[in-house]
Amino acid sequence: MNVKERINYLSEKLKKANYEYYVLDNPTISDYDFDMLLKELKELEDRNPDLITKDSPTQRVGGEVSTRFEKITHDKPMLSLGNLFNEEDILDFDSKIKKVVIDYSYTADLKIDGLSVSIKYKDGFLNSAATRGDGTVGEDITENVKTIRSIPLKINYEKDLEVRGEIFISKSNFDELNKKRAENGLELFKNPRNAAAGTMRQLDPKVVSERKLDAFMHYLILEENQLNSHYESLEFLKTLGFKVNNKTKNCKNIQEVINYIDEVEKYRFDLPYEIDGVVMKVNEYDLYDKIGYTAKYPKWAIAYKFKALEVETVLNEIKFQIGRTGVVKPVAELEPVMISGSLVSRATLHNEDFCRDRDIHIGDHVIVRKAGEIIPEVLRVLPNKRSGNEKPFEMLSNCPKCDSILMRKPGEADYYCVNPNCEAKHLEGIIHFASRDAYNIDGLGESILTELYNDGYISDIADIFVLKNYYDDLIKKERFGEKSVSNLINAIEKSKKNSLDKLIFGLGIRHVGSKVSKILVENIGGLDNFYNQTEDSLSKIKDIGQAIAKSVVDYFSDAKNIQELNKLKSYGLNITYKSTKKEKTTVFSNKTVVLTGSLQNYSRKQAQEIIEDLGGNVSSSVSKKTDYILFGDSPGSKYQKGIEYGVKMLTEEDFKQMISG
Repeated sequence: MNVKERINYLSEKLKKANYEYYVLDNPTISDYDFDMLLKELKELEDRNPDLITKDSPTQRVGGEVSTRFEKITHDKPMLSLGNLFNEEDILDFDSKIKKVVIDYSYTADLKIDGLSVSIKYKDGFLNSAATRGDGTVGEDITENVKTIRSIPLKINYEKDLEVRGEIFISKSNFDELNKKRAENGLELFKNPRNAAAGTMRQLDPKVVSERKLDAFMHYLILEENQLNSHYESLEFLKTLGFKVNNKTKNCKNIQEVINYIDEVEKYRFDLPYEIDGVVMKVNEYDLYDKIGYTAKYPKWAIAYKFKALEVETVLNEIKFQIGRTGVVKPVAELEPVMISGSLVSRATLHNEDFCRDRDIHIGDHVIVRKAGEIIPEVLRVLPNKRSGNEKPFEMLSNCPKCDSILMRKPGEADYYCVNPNCEAKHLEGIIHFASRDAYNIDGLGESILTELYNDGYISDIADIFVLKNYYDDLIKKERFGEKSVSNLINAIEKSKKNSLDKLIFGLGIRHVGSKVSKILVENIGGLDNFYNQTEDSLSKIKDIGQAIAKSVVDYFSDAKNIQELNKLKSYGLNITYKSTKKEKTTVFSNKTVVLTGSLQNYSRKQAQEIIEDLGGNVSSSVSKKTDYILFGDSPGSKYQKGIEYGVKMLTEEDFKQMISG
């Protein structure tokens, strides 16, 4: 056997062992034997690099360490799913489908609590992988996905193919990972989903490989789809070597789905991985377009979420945290308790009214649950367990950071620190500015910013852009170093090219979110034009109300804000809007459109993107300022309201003709 034949033999033997272990869960060789074969293959390939193939088992950990994640646009949007919480909701979901189609079945599957991923194969090889992101654009995690051994690097299918699924970490590997982190004095991951998501954001694929992630595939997109049903596509995925959950069931009707959910509820905690519900999908592909889509969800699929677990613990203390807008919120410090696989030690108490309505005392035995399986909250107290030593809740009268008197506006539930120089507000504002949704500076997360703020390197947003002046100091700091500091400075310099709407959103102006920022810059233009606006001129812009107008005028009239903006300009930040819309005038230029009903040829997202690319604005509500309503099958109350206001109504055929012109 020559070298090439030996390499091919070892490669195929390792692939087979890998598939049996990670996909079939039926290992045929020991870990030691696997490692020895892999070692031999690596040595042979090192001596004969021209014989290395793209799907070689050695290539799973071979990716270079990245400095940042690039973006990948999904060919087909990764839609979210709506949620159901009881049997009545399930039957209602089914009744809506019955109104549209007659003969159909369901596929029911476990809802894995992990990280959604989309993987594309080209010419049979894994070509790219991306996170869900915002559904339209995700992050490129190709090299990290290659380290997951249950995902094949090569499949026996030559045409283009896209497969979607869920990346997760098993309960046992999660426990092992946290044990190692505890031994190294690192912060523990809160739950398996948090661990999987955090791992996939590692820039070094070798770190990802060490954490032993896994993946179930649950959705297939073929270039030319000859398959008739979702269940059939899952069976096809198995033949290609993908790992598909063996608990998936083909159900003839909704009652079989309900029976499946009842069955899963009994064994959910015995599974080796975390789940938070069951996904049900209409099985027949040819019915999908007829059943339709909403703006965010397909109408032919939905998730049943298990009831949030309620557990008892003790409320040891109430602390107060302050946000970037100055809002002060009470937070419960709890005796740590496990809820749905997470160790919970803090929970929201929302506001003063919430605490008084529930008669919350420090020292109370309380019932805690995860709201929507995400945010822990105190549900109720157990007054019969009081000893008499409990202390009633008292709302602060002064800011916990700067001691300024807190204010509660009439009609609002929250208290605010109105001191413009409050340090807590400053830090939260800086963290918001650098966050992914705002100025999106890679590597400048909350913990790094907090450390730089506490050490005096950063006191305001503008200071971020002069961090390069402290390069020699920063590389000497613990957790930093030459490479990480260089990457951070490069990311900061690159962010200066961001569009103006990113800057406006990052400033943290009250009531001005991401969408409002874009609307403002589209209508106002460059940064310098913001100083000349009045409440009246801003209120004339569609979708800009009085509260937003006042907030913007107040911000750009403040001398301290003007000074900081001047500094940002001097540091070279872009102060113009980089529009993605077509510059020529179109039928939708400066028009407001509302979508309602089920469109046959477009998803809501696609229709919205077309309108916005043609210079229009899509609104979620109908008003007298609405120019058009694009309606499909079963339009709702927006349609009737549009008729009352005399808004021009567009059928899908009208829409097609307008955009083709």
